Amino acid sequence: MSMEIIDGGVTAAKGFKAAGVAAGIKYTGRKDMAMIFSEKPCAVAGMFTSNVVKAAPVRFDMAIVKDSPYVQAVVVNSGIANAATGEKGMKACRDTAKACADALNIPADAVLIGSTGVIGEQIPMDRIIPGVSALAKELSDTREAAGNAEAAIMTTDTVPKEIAVKTDIGGKTVTIGGMSKGSGMIHPNMCTMLAYICTDCSISKEMLERAAHADIPDTFNMITVDGDTSTNDTYLVMANGLAENPKIESEGEDFDAFMEALHYVNVYLARNMAKDGEGATALFEVKVIHADTKDNAKTLARSVAGSSLCKAAIFGHDSNFGRFLCAMGYSGAGFDPEKVSLEFESRAGRICVFEKGMKTAYSEDEATAILSEDEVTVIADMDEGDAKATAWGCDLSYDYVKINADYRS
Repeated sequence: MSMEIIDGGVTAAKGFKAAGVAAGIKYTGRKDMAMIFSEKPCAVAGMFTSNVVKAAPVRFDMAIVKDSPYVQAVVVNSGIANAATGEKGMKACRDTAKACADALNIPADAVLIGSTGVIGEQIPMDRIIPGVSALAKELSDTREAAGNAEAAIMTTDTVPKEIAVKTDIGGKTVTIGGMSKGSGMIHPNMCTMLAYICTDCSISKEMLERAAHADIPDTFNMITVDGDTSTNDTYLVMANGLAENPKIESEGEDFDAFMEALHYVNVYLARNMAKDGEGATALFEVKVIHADTKDNAKTLARSVAGSSLCKAAIFGHDSNFGRFLCAMGYSGAGFDPEKVSLEFESRAGRICVFEKGMKTAYSEDEATAILSEDEVTVIADMDEGDAKATAWGCDLSYDYVKINADYRS
């Protein structure tokens, strides 16, 4: 069978359960702790923030992913990031992992920790530990349970981000389900972004790491909301092997099928985080085509998607193409401006506004209509080769400043 998109999240794959509860970590009246549990030990791969200031759970997880023989559970809280919290923050991770291990009867080094929220505040362990107990009792493999877990990790997100797909690998049906959160402090090189991917594929740790490390640069590392790289970015993919496909231990047809499905999941989650950027009214997609190298294509796309002036132009539905050219010009990628063409595209149509170094005789009204949709694409044709890249961002609205000016209050 070809890949099939299904309604689901982290419980879609065989053997995975989830839960979300209100533990009162920082918020009142809403879920703020989540748990994912696999009935069977999982191979795990992870990627983490490039920020030098790494939150305690990031440092904790990096060690688990590197050294632990397997993992089986993840505990996540929202509201407090447990970043810039010193040794006390690391102890909070260890104590949370032990509480989870005791509740689920698994080793403590099989537990991963995630946090998102305000930097600098200590985790209230008197709420975390009871929260872990409540989560363990609520674990379920239902669609609702997956949704509860997603709801619990959201902070300024306005919509949930969940996806699941099925594909055929070695004559067996393999499922990949995932959830993510992220709306602000989002910039390429991982973002305040938490993403958890669960699959029943049978795959070695080495090949799972190869898949994640190959795909993240073209998906989660190609999104930006505000140019800020968070202290807490975490991407984890766990595989428990319950699909019983022939174990993927090398590259080939089965690995390619897994990569295709994983890429779809990653793109969906990353793209929807960009669309749900704080205060955003539109997804801002930038496609660079016919560039000389892949690296230059990515550099150009990210520069345009991350430009405050370009983002403001999208918010104002303004076809000021000079801003897009300017962002390309200072990106650090070399190109010939006389070869460049720029087009705007959305559900309302497609229009060329700049071609081979010159403005075209385009209709401002038509361009405005195209830029007024909730998903807008800028296409930059470099006319220099076959390389391409896509970046995802959002427009810059008045509400972004409002949200972040009083984030703690």
